[in-house]
Amino acid sequence: MKRETATLWIRNPLACSDDDAGGGVVIDGNRIVEKVPAGGRPSVPPDEVFDASQHVLLPGLINTHHHFYQTLTRAYSPALNKELFPWLVTLYDVWANLDEEQLSVASELAMAELLMSGCTTAADHHYIFSGALANAIDCQVEAAHKLGVRAALTRGSMSLGKEDGGLPPQAVVQDEQTILDDSQRLIDRYHQRGEGAEITVALAPCSPFSVSRELMRESARLAESSDVRLHTHLAETGDETEFCQRLFGMRPLDYLEDCGWLSGRTWLAHGIHFDDAEIQRLGSAGTGIAHCPSSNMVLGSGLCRTLELEAAGAPVGLAVDGSASADHSNLLQEMRQALLLGRLRYSPAEVTHQAVIRWATEGSARCLGRSDIGTLEPGSQADLALFRLDELRFSGAENPLAALLLCGASRADRVMVAGRWRILDGLPVDLDLEALMARHGQAAERLRRAL
Repeated sequence: MKRETATLWIRNPLACSDDDAGGGVVIDGNRIVEKVPAGGRPSVPPDEVFDASQHVLLPGLINTHHHFYQTLTRAYSPALNKELFPWLVTLYDVWANLDEEQLSVASELAMAELLMSGCTTAADHHYIFSGALANAIDCQVEAAHKLGVRAALTRGSMSLGKEDGGLPPQAVVQDEQTILDDSQRLIDRYHQRGEGAEITVALAPCSPFSVSRELMRESARLAESSDVRLHTHLAETGDETEFCQRLFGMRPLDYLEDCGWLSGRTWLAHGIHFDDAEIQRLGSAGTGIAHCPSSNMVLGSGLCRTLELEAAGAPVGLAVDGSASADHSNLLQEMRQALLLGRLRYSPAEVTHQAVIRWATEGSARCLGRSDIGTLEPGSQADLALFRLDELRFSGAENPLAALLLCGASRADRVMVAGRWRILDGLPVDLDLEALMARHGQAAERLRRAL
C-alpha cells in the first residue's frame, strides 16, 4: 500500500534539547514517530531528509499568556514608568475604543512575531469587549488559521466597573449573562478536543479587581460542565492583595478557592505574591503558573517563585504577557529574561538554560492541559523550532544549546507546526511582513486618535 504522507528526517542537529534525539527526529504527517540517537539512523529509511547540522533543535515553544491587542499600545508615553494599577487606568480608556479591524491586525502581528521566535502554540487572554468589538475571539481564530499556528484563546471578561468598586471603566464592562452566553457559543463553535487540536477555548475572567464573585463561580461551573480550562491574572502585585482583602475579606488565593478555581483545570498569569503555604496548596491542586518575567520587571511587580512552585507540583510555563507591558512578543527573548531574572532569586546552578527551555516547552504544555506538544517524544505533534548560530553574537560559543539564551538569540530560522513549515529562512510563509506592519501602524495611530 502506498503511503499517504512522506516521512522526513530532521538529521543530525548541531544540538538538541533532548539528549536522546542527538541524531534528530523523524516526522510522519503531523507527528514525530522516532527519535534518532546521536550517530544513528532511522529504523526505516525516510522519504526525505533535512540537514540540520547548522541548527539547534527544540520542540516548538509555547506561550501561555498574552494580550495580542496590546501590540497597538507599545511604549505608549502616558503609560510609561507606572506600576500595574495606574498603568491599567491610563490604558483602559485607550483600549475601550478597539474595533474588530484593529484587533484582527494586532492578533496577526503578535502571532507572527511569536512564530518568528520559535513559538508554535500561543495563548491569548482577551478581555476587552466594547460595542465595536463583540466578536473578538472570532477575529483571533481567523488570524491563527491564516498563520498556521496553534492558539489557546481565552474568552476574557470584565463585569466589575468603577461604579461597582472595580478598576475598569463602564465602557468595557459586560453583564454576566452576556459573558456566559458568548463563552458557551465560542466553546461550541471553536473548541477542539483531543490530540492535535489547533484551536482551544478557555474561560478567563480578567482579574479579582475587574469581575464579580458570581461571574468567577459561574465561569468555574461552565468550565467544569463543558470540560474546558480556566485562566486569570492572580497575585501579580501587592496592590491586588490589598484590594482582595478590602473587597472580599481574604487573600487572592483564598478568593480563588472560594470561587471553585483551585484545581488542575486552572492556570494563572504571574503568580508572584504567594506565601509558602499557598505555594503548597497550588502544587497540591496542580494549578499552573504562567511566568511573565519581562512584564514583572517593567511594571515592578516582583519575582515569581518558580522553583518552589515547580517543586510543589504546580506546572510552570513561560509567557511574554501583553505587548504594552513587556513591549514585545518574542518568546525566545523572554526565555533569556527568565534565566537572568531567576538568578536574582536562585543560584545559577538551579536556574539553568535547560530549566528555562523546560518551562517554555513541557511546562507551558502542562499549563495548557496538553500532553501532545512540548516534547520531541514519538507520538507528539510535529511542532519544532530550529535556530542557526551564524550571527556575531554567537561567535566563539562552545555550547550551542546554552548559547541560545546566554548569547541572546531572537529569531528562529525554521519553524514547523503539525508537520508543515511555517517559518523558512527566518520569515513566515506566505505573509507580507512589510504590508502587515504598515496596516498595524495605521491601526495603532487610529486607536490613539480616537481618544
